[in-house]
Amino acid sequence: MYKDIANELLSFIQKSPSCFHAVNTMKDMLLEDGYTELRECEAWTLEKGGKYFTTRNGSSLIAFHIGSSLEDYHFQVTSSHSDSPTFKVKEEAVLKGKGGYLQLNTEGYGGMLCATWMDRPLSLAGRVLVKEGNTFTSRLVSFDRDLLLIPNVAIHMNRDVNNGMKYNNQIDMLPLFSAGECNEGDYAQLLADELGCAKEDILGTDLYLVNRMAPSIWGVKEEFISSPKLDDLQCAFTSLKALLHGTNEQAVNVFACFDNEEVGSGTKQGACSTFLYDVLQRINDNLGYTKEDYYRAVAKSFMVSCDNAHAVHPNHPEKTDDTNCTYMNKGIVVKFSANQKYTTDAVSSAVFAGICEKAEVPVQHFANRSDAAGGSTLGNLSSQKVSMHTVDIGLAQLAMHSSYETAGIKDSEYMIRALTTFYNTNLHITDSETIEVA
Repeated sequence: MYKDIANELLSFIQKSPSCFHAVNTMKDMLLEDGYTELRECEAWTLEKGGKYFTTRNGSSLIAFHIGSSLEDYHFQVTSSHSDSPTFKVKEEAVLKGKGGYLQLNTEGYGGMLCATWMDRPLSLAGRVLVKEGNTFTSRLVSFDRDLLLIPNVAIHMNRDVNNGMKYNNQIDMLPLFSAGECNEGDYAQLLADELGCAKEDILGTDLYLVNRMAPSIWGVKEEFISSPKLDDLQCAFTSLKALLHGTNEQAVNVFACFDNEEVGSGTKQGACSTFLYDVLQRINDNLGYTKEDYYRAVAKSFMVSCDNAHAVHPNHPEKTDDTNCTYMNKGIVVKFSANQKYTTDAVSSAVFAGICEKAEVPVQHFANRSDAAGGSTLGNLSSQKVSMHTVDIGLAQLAMHSSYETAGIKDSEYMIRALTTFYNTNLHITDSETIEVA
């Protein structure tokens, strides 16, 4: 079971080389399960018992299953994100260097571990806006071949590299594209050939570097998985699988996958946007409920914010808290922060512990060392627009924000089981202190 789910996850990641491809892969899964696609710019007609989804910017997606016996209702939400740290290609993309080398001019997206992008085959993926008559059409593109590489400087020319290297993204991290066998205009032609259009019809691009290393299941007993983009496609995949498996006739089950978490979430498709608020409002209004009903529904709702967590590092256990530390293959991680980088509190952690007990899934607790600042995630950001009880969780992994990350083979199955139980469980929230897990 663990290995089957791990293989399915890794296949999902391979189909999702960019946030746009990830959302497209999710759309395929939802359509196959009988969900109906809605467009934000069109009128919605919703029914109790219906299953729907909508996207924003092609890189964020919200899906929901309306209970067939909905009356005094509420929302049960999971959230995750579609993006990962990488390098984005600039609009004027080609740099011509000494000796005729051609490089791509890129800039960092998010906080990546730069060294992990060097000396390995890379490619490009994302979206391109193409002119088709009087229409501008967004087209996905992914080059399924080794296309680029960021070369290291030989140690003979950089003797101090192993004493600590400070990478300059404008100098050290530019990928090599050609040894001078093509000219500067061939980059645009390369895109045009892949898309089957004239290069003059390419009007805009959102293209990112992709690590071409294939995902792997490894270890003496195959206890680890390694892949690009485990943060956060592992949580996105497992949350969506749970939505597809779960049902709650008295609530609206919601799956939200936002873009741009790695750069602050402050976009129209990010967790700080009105995307979730807009969708929940439209569900309420379309089903004939009042504004007062919406406020009451949100007050009785619960969100599970899913974003991976740091496992204890085998070489550096001192980097983690002495007691609130987590391990791969040991279950779901619940995150705590006194400064509210994570939204978990006593109420939400207790509710989620009850869910996991019901699902027979182990739980771990994570907090940063008191002398180290940690990152934030989706829960406290989405709460700025839609405030509900929220628990921040994730799965333990190593090398977060590397181009090739590592996690435990058992934990994806744990997450699917726990979140399916969450979606199957009707939470009765009567006030901030009393929640019944039915």
